[in-house]
Amino acid sequence: RGLPSPFPPGADLLGSSSPAAMRPILLKGHERPLTFIKYNKEGDLLFTCAKDHHPTLWYSDDGERVGTYIGHNGAVWTCDVTEDSKTLVTGSADTTCKMWDTETGTCYFTHQFEQPVRAVALSQGDQHMVISSDPFMGVPAALHIVDVAANREEQTNEIKISMSGPEGRINRALWGPLNRTILTGGEDGVIRLWDVETGKIVHEANDHKKQIQHLSLSHDKTHFISASLDKTAKLFDSETLECLKTYAADRPVNAAILSPILDHIILGGGQDAMAVTTTHSKAGKFDSKIFYKIYEEEIGGIRGHFGPINALAWHPDGRSFTSGGEDGYVRIHHLDNDYFRIK
Repeated sequence: RGLPSPFPPGADLLGSSSPAAMRPILLKGHERPLTFIKYNKEGDLLFTCAKDHHPTLWYSDDGERVGTYIGHNGAVWTCDVTEDSKTLVTGSADTTCKMWDTETGTCYFTHQFEQPVRAVALSQGDQHMVISSDPFMGVPAALHIVDVAANREEQTNEIKISMSGPEGRINRALWGPLNRTILTGGEDGVIRLWDVETGKIVHEANDHKKQIQHLSLSHDKTHFISASLDKTAKLFDSETLECLKTYAADRPVNAAILSPILDHIILGGGQDAMAVTTTHSKAGKFDSKIFYKIYEEEIGGIRGHFGPINALAWHPDGRSFTSGGEDGYVRIHHLDNDYFRIK
């Protein structure tokens, strides 16, 4: 069924067998669990969000910390960065979505909401932004689309369209191909495809049995991967929401990402921090798992975190990836030649 792998099933790609094992770069910059990781378009900058109110910017090649963005008063759930890397947007539990100058760290605009903000995402071309707000005090979860002004002085908080409907919060919102649709996944386990023009739901996928933690699009936006607490990640078609592949893990999956260059995916998760009673980092299943995208088979794992993995991001060149855990650490894994020999 699959191609023969040079590694035995469940091989530990970061084992101590080889002296030149991939040494991850450990980034200590957050005091609370990580929530989201984002590379810029070129991949030289790495943005991390955590529950400690301060999104942080790092250089991705050596892990040097560039600075923090100070201004939020609650956990920061998601972020996005423009294609020219000049503007960072963040969504926080303090009911705001802030827009920052990436270089100086100054917040130049704040979108204020009545409810906690969860997901933020910029459209292709950076002219629009979708913001999801959590259900709160009887108000259901909603998606809001705002324009991003090319001139920062002209930025307004005018909402072009608001869409609501789903039960429970919307954890992730992504722009589909050509900015015609928005993909969402959240607490009710349903993936929805929204039409941006009409605000109506075009398709729904009920393949997951529990909450969806993360959605991640392929480089060409034709398909995307979802991560769910039902211990699976699934691959979907972006237009029809047809479920193409299912990757079964032995743990709740908090993040899943697609390699931009190989037919590989990485899953991260682990049992909930509340349920962890053992201190052994293997027992809680806190390693990143690499799977074949096509065969749905596991290639190997990369250990390291002392708590569930909450966030993953693949470098745009496909040669490294970053993981962020409940333990507050960020790990940059530069993949070695052994990894690229896997067929």
